[in-house]
Amino acid sequence: MKVCGIELKSNEANLCLLSLTNGLFHIPDCRARRLTLSDNSAEGLRQFQSTLAKLLEDYKIDKVIIRQRPMKGKFAGGAIGFKLEAAIELIDGVETIVYGSTEMKESLKHNPVSVDFAETGLKQFQESAFTTAYAWLMQNA
Repeated sequence: MKVCGIELKSNEANLCLLSLTNGLFHIPDCRARRLTLSDNSAEGLRQFQSTLAKLLEDYKIDKVIIRQRPMKGKFAGGAIGFKLEAAIELIDGVETIVYGSTEMKESLKHNPVSVDFAETGLKQFQESAFTTAYAWLMQNA
């Protein structure tokens, strides 16, 4: 199963592709590590959505796992982030799951990441997206 972990920060979506086959993980190369919403108009949102949809189609992604953000409080997500989340959830042909931090912590407690993040070849800003995808895959493995 191939998944795309996504962490939304401000007007950016940090991406990490991850697959699990026969108990082995693979991090495929991806042409985009992050997508940015250039303007907040409806046209900008459609462009963001179509760019991500094309990427998901090209890499044959089965599910999109979005790291859930709090609705209120110090670390609450902003309005633009929730717009991006809605645009991602409305992409046809791909199942989207908003994955909460409680479930993620529980999954990582039972299945800790066995490799140092620096050895994955991913950029530091992709760590949350990787952790989200890894935790979700291990919860269902």
